[in-house]
Amino acid sequence: MLNNMITSLDPQSRAAARGWSDITIRNVFVIPTVLFLIVFNVFPLIYSLGFSFTDFRASTKDPANFVGLKNYMDLLSDPFIWRNFTITAHYVIVSVAGQVVVGFGLALLLNRSFPLKGLVTTLLLLPMMLSMAVVGLFWKLLYDPNFGIINFALGLGKFEWLANPDFALYAVALTDIWMWSPFVMLLSLAGLSAVPKHLYEAASIDRASRLYTFFRITLPLVAPILLIAIIFRTMEAFKTFDLAFVMSGQPTTEVVSIRLYKMAFQEWQTGKSCALAYIVLIMVLCITNVYVKYLNKAKER
Repeated sequence: MLNNMITSLDPQSRAAARGWSDITIRNVFVIPTVLFLIVFNVFPLIYSLGFSFTDFRASTKDPANFVGLKNYMDLLSDPFIWRNFTITAHYVIVSVAGQVVVGFGLALLLNRSFPLKGLVTTLLLLPMMLSMAVVGLFWKLLYDPNFGIINFALGLGKFEWLANPDFALYAVALTDIWMWSPFVMLLSLAGLSAVPKHLYEAASIDRASRLYTFFRITLPLVAPILLIAIIFRTMEAFKTFDLAFVMSGQPTTEVVSIRLYKMAFQEWQTGKSCALAYIVLIMVLCITNVYVKYLNKAKER
């Protein structure tokens, strides 16, 4: 097996030119990476799972007592936790739907030749390269009722976007749409560029309308990669914390990650917060599983 591993290295590769074997590459790169993942990802995951079955509080020196499923039962029967999940679901739907519409629309516009296309594409990608906290503070200034440019442009006077319980969540979601639509645009653009040109030529010869071409050719062929973008963005939106935490303190913007943060680091209910983290993890896995099933169906068509 050792000989096979050594001989399987591509003799034309740079590693082979430097005299590295597969074993050397494994020892230098693979094993440290696996150890890093185990220490910083797998171990805390298992450790926190143990805490989720206890009444442990990190703020005291009291020993952790095993309470079984009590933390999970208390959380699942708490109406305030379900309100946080409802707010999170509302945020995910608005945010991801907006990102898909804006991102895919931009990709359709960019999927043609025009002057300075590369520069325009690069400028459109800038928002997702910024820090979430910086974006939150930036948009907080834009929403400011006294000097914010949004109220000035829309003629809304001193309307307080982030202090209004009914609009604060939409204001945060709009910021998320601005930041992450370029990600959907980038993936959609890759999918659009892979659509065979002869399909459009055949549709043109048959005098198919643009709407027919879009729904019969473009959308079905881009759907798999668009679903991948939706999977990534749904997972991230479900776990969102920074934007909502930085921009607004309204109860109507308290997504489940903020509730988890308060429970773990302000109320010091460490065991219960670990249980809530696992409930969130299971929900994200279930949602992702549904998307993956649709993705597999889209690939089979």
